[in-house]
Amino acid sequence: MALKSFIHVHPDSHFPIQNLPYGAFKTHSTTLPRLGVAIGDYVLDLSEIAKSGLFNSPLLAGSDCFLQPTLNKFLAMGRPAWKEARDSLQKLLSSTEPALRDNMELRQKALVPMSEVEMVLPMEIGDYTDFFSSMHHAKNCGTIFVGPKNPIAPNWFRLPIAYHGRASSVVISGTDIIRPRGQGHPTGNSTPYFGPSLKLDFELEMGTVVGPGNELGKTIDVNEAADHIFGVVLMNDWSARDIQAWEYVPLGPFLGKS
Repeated sequence: MALKSFIHVHPDSHFPIQNLPYGAFKTHSTTLPRLGVAIGDYVLDLSEIAKSGLFNSPLLAGSDCFLQPTLNKFLAMGRPAWKEARDSLQKLLSSTEPALRDNMELRQKALVPMSEVEMVLPMEIGDYTDFFSSMHHAKNCGTIFVGPKNPIAPNWFRLPIAYHGRASSVVISGTDIIRPRGQGHPTGNSTPYFGPSLKLDFELEMGTVVGPGNELGKTIDVNEAADHIFGVVLMNDWSARDIQAWEYVPLGPFLGKS
């Protein structure tokens, strides 16, 4: 029998009980962000659930991870805690569980209409790595930078190609994007120009949120990698192609990808 919530969820909703994406939000009455999950047209305030003692599984009982303004403390707890939280939330929101369903006072505090929230960045992002993983994209970019003959470098076929981006440039949907300024690629023997990018590009990409991570100098075995993946998000990757083409040799992108 399919899992069903006591909260009405439209059949076309992206947020049924089977998909409870995490986020951080504010309301007009709060100054600090709170953590939540989406369910139908509501956000379930996890701080209210935690204060009510309804996270009572072994790893989450007594933890203040959902009283934080970001997900970082929860992410650091690892996959066993993530699974406990998912199982607890699905049980709590199910049509057969009375703990939240029949507690009208808690429901009024914990279920916030999406129309009343402002989403904020849910994590403190300490690092951001951009992988060059699509052959189609690699070929197109290589053609822009080196021409159509051998546009993909041999190493692309042998190892993950990536660079470290500017973590502070990761922003939420709806944030205004300022056109980058810098030196553009000269044509022929002309002098480089300085100004707003004339070739601003964007790519729809899938971002992976990494949880516990590794200690400095220690690697993660490929067979354990999935245990460090908390989830995925959609991202727009912005690139100033003219600035990037001029600056990326020999050390890689800088202003063109910042």
